[in-house]
Parts: sequence; C-alpha cells; structure tokens
Amino acid sequence: MPKAFFIDTTKCTACRGCQVACKEWHNNPATETKQVGTHQNPQDLNYSTYKLVRFSEKEVDNKLHWLFFADQCRHCIVPPCKEVADMDVEGAIIIDEETGCVYYTEKTAELSDPEGPIMACPYNIPRKDPNSNRLAKCDMCLDRVQNGMKPACVQVCPTGTMNFGDYEEMKELAQKRLAEVKKTRPAAVVGDPDYHRCFYLMEYDPGLYYEYAVASADVPGPHDRRSMLANVSRPFKVLFT
Repeated sequence: MPKAFFIDTTKCTACRGCQVACKEWHNNPATETKQVGTHQNPQDLNYSTYKLVRFSEKEVDNKLHWLFFADQCRHCIVPPCKEVADMDVEGAIIIDEETGCVYYTEKTAELSDPEGPIMACPYNIPRKDPNSNRLAKCDMCLDRVQNGMKPACVQVCPTGTMNFGDYEEMKELAQKRLAEVKKTRPAAVVGDPDYHRCFYLMEYDPGLYYEYAVASADVPGPHDRRSMLANVSRPFKVLFT
C-alpha cells in the first residue's frame, strides 16, 4: 500500500534528531561546515545529507518567529526528475510499486546529463556526488519500511512532527491537524498533499519557511527547466486551506 510522510512543522523544535538519524542509518559521513550566523547546519543538502532542518527568522504580525522546516524529498507521485532521467537512462530513477518511494539507483551515475533531473525538481532536492556523478536524496528508508519499520527520521522524532503511514491515512491526519491549527493560525496550510508522498503543515505562508517549500511559479529566479517542468507536471501551490 502506498505510504506517505506528514510533517507537522508546528510541533518541530529543531532538535535535528531526524537529521542525525538519517545520517546514521545510511552510514553517511558528517559534513564539514562553519558558523555563518545561523543554527542551520550544514547550510544545505548535499550528496551525503538527505535531510536538513532549515532555520528561518521571519517577522510575522510585528513579532519575530523562528520557523523550522525539515526538508527532504517529497516523493512526487509523478516525479519530474524521473521523467527527465527516463529519456536518458531507463531505470536510473524508479518508483517502488509497493510504497510509492521515488528511488535513485546506481544507474544515475550513467546519466549523460545528471543536471537534468536536478533542475527538473521543483523542490531543489537531488544532489550529485562530484566524484561518481551518482545522484542521491531521501530514499524513504525503503529497507526499513519493507521490513515493517518506520523511517529512521520518524522513529526518533520526540514531538510528533514526523509522521509516516498509509498515504490516505496521512492525508486524513493532515486535514484533521490543519483544522485544529487553523483555530489559532487561520493562515495555516498543508502544501501539495495530492501530488506527493511527503507534505507539510505550515502555520504561515510557505515562502517564509523556505523558497522551495512548495512548488511555485513565483519562486524568485530565472525561468529555467525546474519551473518549466514543475508547470507541465502538476498545478502550482495546491494546498489544503
């Protein structure tokens, strides 16, 4: 049965347990970094960092808010990255039939243009190994899920921010939680729930959390392949409100 993540940012304390658990389960190395005036660490996703808690300081209603966003692959139901990769190397990116996980295989190293799938992603997720050219991102901890376990990030989350289960059940949970949050935060939304297997509840405008929090035609920047492919693959900013 298809699975999904529901990430409730209203409960996130930025403990980064999810980020660490992801690294540990995949046996990925630490990323050398430096202090640049924010607790976000490292500064971005990379080939060995599939999950990153983003920190954003924003003023909302004349008050300073610290917004946290546990960024990861959205596991698109119709993934633009796969559409691009299929035109180059079939099987480089696959969709697991049981869970719906969008999975990057070792064949991504054979892509003649590895930048193609990267630029196709509306969420700026895929990263390339500079040595092998292989692409990497969240794999839904597919080995754990296939053995009846939760993804590592969900298993360690102490606040209920990270949720994982059957797709329809996660959508129902998102709708229920949204109704509760809107009582005090009327601007709250759940981003892109009908097009992905990873969706977020946000109290405020998604753009305040991260410019790629939801796929959007109005993301600042040039009209490159990313915005074009996001446009033809799915509607923009489809939200529960």
